[in-house]
Amino acid sequence: MLHSFVRNYLHITWAVKERLSVFQSNSKIKLKDLLIEKSNEMKSSVLAINVQSEHIHLLIDLPANLCLSDFVQKVKGASSHWINDQKLVQGKFSWQRGYGAFSVSASQIDVLKKYIRNQDEHHRRKSFEEEYNEWKRNYGFFDD
Repeated sequence: MLHSFVRNYLHITWAVKERLSVFQSNSKIKLKDLLIEKSNEMKSSVLAINVQSEHIHLLIDLPANLCLSDFVQKVKGASSHWINDQKLVQGKFSWQRGYGAFSVSASQIDVLKKYIRNQDEHHRRKSFEEEYNEWKRNYGFFDD
């Protein structure tokens, strides 16, 4: 094979430290733009994004030459630095230490885009913590 063809569709999510609700409408838009900019700098296509008051959903196509942990570290680090510089929230801002990254089949991209776009409605029925624990069970991280 002369060329490499790689698609690494990943649904990445992470939360504000202590899951505090800190982002308001205006700061959500600014943060969304920054996350897209940082992803683009690393040549990673953002397919969907949603900034909630206490967590992020990001659907990307991660390039083959980029390590997932490096991508997340750079995006989270750059965004927390920027949030503090811009004084987008009161006090010192930081993200929780970890993150979730879940592989996505190409056949499910449109379903996941819709899911990410509809986070406001979705979280009226299910909290982020409930949702995150469900993903971990579905991906085999722990049993009930």
